[in-house]
Amino acid sequence: MRTPAPVAALLVIACALLALNLAAPRPADAQQPAASDEPTRLAVLWTSGDPEVAHRVGLMFTHATRRAQWWDETRLIIWGPSARLLAADKDLQAKIAEMKADGVMVQACVVCADSYGVTEELRAMDIEVKPMGAPLTGLLKASDWEVLTF
Repeated sequence: MRTPAPVAALLVIACALLALNLAAPRPADAQQPAASDEPTRLAVLWTSGDPEVAHRVGLMFTHATRRAQWWDETRLIIWGPSARLLAADKDLQAKIAEMKADGVMVQACVVCADSYGVTEELRAMDIEVKPMGAPLTGLLKASDWEVLTF
């Protein structure tokens, strides 16, 4: 059975594009971001109450940035539903403890924590729980901070 001409043509084009992509020059270390003379700072605003977002994206990336030293400073801000999720999830609590041990600064919004009734649970995890509106605004306005939200 013969392949129809339009399908054969698409296969040839796809193979050519793949070959061009594979032949393209790659940076020596594609895993390591470019170095900078200026200090780099990342604040991750964790707002999601979805455990999958926490386990598979937000905390995983935040921890990796600190461990790999992609940023000079990494800060995690617990805001909204993430406070309730953290207070109830022992695996996330262990992850936060590990992140803190590796140098991630962890803070939580007291207004959010109070609204979910979890302020004392977060403080028991040695998380700085305080008003975060003004500090977050400062980070958003600062030219030396990148802010990422999950």
